[in-house]
Amino acid sequence: MARTRQTLKLRRVAIDTFRENVAYMHRECPVYRAEGFQTLAKIEIGAGRKRVLAVLNVVDDATLVAPDELGLSEQAFDQLGLKEGRPVRVAHARPPASLAAVHRKIAGEELGYEELRALARDIVDNRYSKMEMAAFLVACGQNGLSREEVLSLTRAMADTGDRLDWGEPLVADKHCIGGIPGNRTSMLVVPIVAAHGMLIPKTSSRAITSPAGTADTMELLAEVELSPRRLRQIVRRQRGCLAWGGTARLAPVDDILISVERPLSMDSPGQMVASILSKKVAAGSTHLLLDIPMGPTAKVRRTQDAVALRKLFEFVGDRMGLHVEVVITDGSQPIGRGIGPWFEARDVMQVLRNDSEAPQDLRQKALRLAGRILEFDPDIRGGQGYAIARDILDSGRALERMQAIIRAQGAVETPPAPGHLCQRVRAPRAGYVTAIDNLRMAQIARLAGAPMDKGAGVDLHRKLGERVSKGEVLYSIHANFPSDFRFAVVAAEEDSGFTIDRSRPEPLESGVF
Repeated sequence: MARTRQTLKLRRVAIDTFRENVAYMHRECPVYRAEGFQTLAKIEIGAGRKRVLAVLNVVDDATLVAPDELGLSEQAFDQLGLKEGRPVRVAHARPPASLAAVHRKIAGEELGYEELRALARDIVDNRYSKMEMAAFLVACGQNGLSREEVLSLTRAMADTGDRLDWGEPLVADKHCIGGIPGNRTSMLVVPIVAAHGMLIPKTSSRAITSPAGTADTMELLAEVELSPRRLRQIVRRQRGCLAWGGTARLAPVDDILISVERPLSMDSPGQMVASILSKKVAAGSTHLLLDIPMGPTAKVRRTQDAVALRKLFEFVGDRMGLHVEVVITDGSQPIGRGIGPWFEARDVMQVLRNDSEAPQDLRQKALRLAGRILEFDPDIRGGQGYAIARDILDSGRALERMQAIIRAQGAVETPPAPGHLCQRVRAPRAGYVTAIDNLRMAQIARLAGAPMDKGAGVDLHRKLGERVSKGEVLYSIHANFPSDFRFAVVAAEEDSGFTIDRSRPEPLESGVF
């Protein structure tokens, strides 16, 4: 680090910059003027042996940062690990050497493992700004990743953090590529499989482009940010968990990239495969059941695309030592009735309680998936898994195991309520529901505030094939904040996401293909 003649007093600025280190310097700061810094430049801050890299923001308000101070966002301040008022030196940060690989990818060239490993390491070390990471992600999305690049990226991402070793020959996992609102099958599969005795430590990411992820929904019921030590204790006792993978430092570069993908609503196929499989390998999984929903408004819309994606998952999984079984499922409409954390948690608990009001499509899909995972057990013959899973659910053993997992992770004492602002969206004409746009329903739920607002979302009252009268309620929008509520209501008025026709649609084939 080049030494500057002057030092600045360190100041903690209480701003959550969401996985990006940000520094704040006053425009009249003598170091700012002497060093020729520019806004959004990367700088290196240090004292003694401690160093941190950050993106520079210039301020004009001395109450935020005085001319003789350097402010650091919450994350950067914690990483530096020094007390407020401590003198620090500031210098231009050297561009990461791996940035050349980003430029090569932008130009459409193929990257090798060493390049991708260096890039992943630099991202974890906070040497990349979000703009630079976005450039890499867009280049991967636009130019695509070859099969070998996806494998190399998966290895590189898994190598950036810790790896769990459960010391058992069969560690099961289940994952869905997403794109179908309400598809909260993991929260049913885990207690069913764990109640059977198989090990299934389910670590999930938060939502990227959807109104809720497994971790977002489980967070209504229990703590999901668990230390590695506590995670191990829970899994050993309960044979399963439903936790967020970020605190366990499993492929941490993935969580950083997701923080960039989320606001851009990006989820390119190659990046998605690397993201999912790097996390599973790091989590110590040996057997993975992967759900690829296919439908006219799902992420995957054509059979040939689903088959190509399945082959890519199987190719990478095989070379990473992970047994991957892919199922292509019906993605023609949302699963269950709820879209958003509160509503999806309600659906899950209704299924576990064998409630007569429980959504049957969610129940049936979860049973089929759980049955396929149970058949990883060499003692279970092929075709027997579904019946065993159904018995575990019907007997109440799955509910008991879910309640035990919730207690072990730390039950939420006062769960949030559904959003108090409510708008009912009604059928414009009589007829049959012939289409439900997954993307539109997810967008409306996100505009209402999901997943950050746990009580926001959409409650479906009608599904595909059902007859409706004019003015009958199709779904309800729930929100807690007036601005979010208005955005969601206006979006629903412009396009409700439902298609109503007079002709009865052909019966849909549902389930696992």
